Amino acid sequence: MELRQIKYFIEVAKREHVTEAANALHVAQSAVSRQIFNLEEELGVDLFIREGRTVRLTRIGKIFLEHMERAINVIDDAKQVVEEYVDPEKGTIHIGFSASLASYILPTAIYYFRKQYPDVKFVLNQGSYSELIEAVIKGEINIAILGPIPAEQEKIKSTVLFTEDIIALLPTNHPLSRRSSIKLIELRDDSFVLFPKGFILRDVIMEGCLQRGFQPKVSFEGKDLDAIKGLVSAGLGVTLIPEVTIVDCLPRATVKIPIIEPNLKRSVGSIIPTERELLPTEKLFHQFIKDFFMRLEHYQN
Repeated sequence: MELRQIKYFIEVAKREHVTEAANALHVAQSAVSRQIFNLEEELGVDLFIREGRTVRLTRIGKIFLEHMERAINVIDDAKQVVEEYVDPEKGTIHIGFSASLASYILPTAIYYFRKQYPDVKFVLNQGSYSELIEAVIKGEINIAILGPIPAEQEKIKSTVLFTEDIIALLPTNHPLSRRSSIKLIELRDDSFVLFPKGFILRDVIMEGCLQRGFQPKVSFEGKDLDAIKGLVSAGLGVTLIPEVTIVDCLPRATVKIPIIEPNLKRSVGSIIPTERELLPTEKLFHQFIKDFFMRLEHYQN
């Protein structure tokens, strides 16, 4: 089994089309077909079902793909370890993050890290909560920053970096907009603007409301924080968001109000794999963010 065969196999599996895979790999279609045939001959199984010009994985092909993707990630990591061994201060960090951390938290941490290590490069990958966890487990990335911190799992290790308040964001013409604080139950008759189902922040908000005895009426949904803030700004509903997401910019025609009952919070932190070592530059960054947020929390207290 050759590395070239594995790469060709993964590309064909991803595109489900030999010609498109060959074009992406910048090789002849016949070369891709021949290597896939040789791989199947060596393994003694059919990895693909041929359907005209398209292909799809067999059951064993799907299992083989999972293992080969992990193998390629390990090989890529090994190459990077060798490169960074000489000088970890000039490596590349692949890091995943959730949307709610994109505007302030992660950029701030990277800014201060690069002041200390200006030659380090970053490759940023935004994803949903479940996508980030899966990416770390599969080896697509080795560090993800998200909130709340997931429950301990066999294949990932979590570190809490800080906790933050979840506050109410209301239109300025809302009856409660002049209050210094509110109880969550006071929003039971309002229309809510939330993330769609499947987003972890929506689950946190729904659980908080249910604990106070009401199911929030969701009138609008937005897949990113800017969309949600915009809908609230237009007077189309209220929302609950982490306070840090508006730390440097309160949306037009809105007010932020603390919630005192219950005191909603979420933990924010990092997840790393338990079955793989971080690369040298990644270790440098991971220790940096732990120290950075510890100092920041100490300063704020």
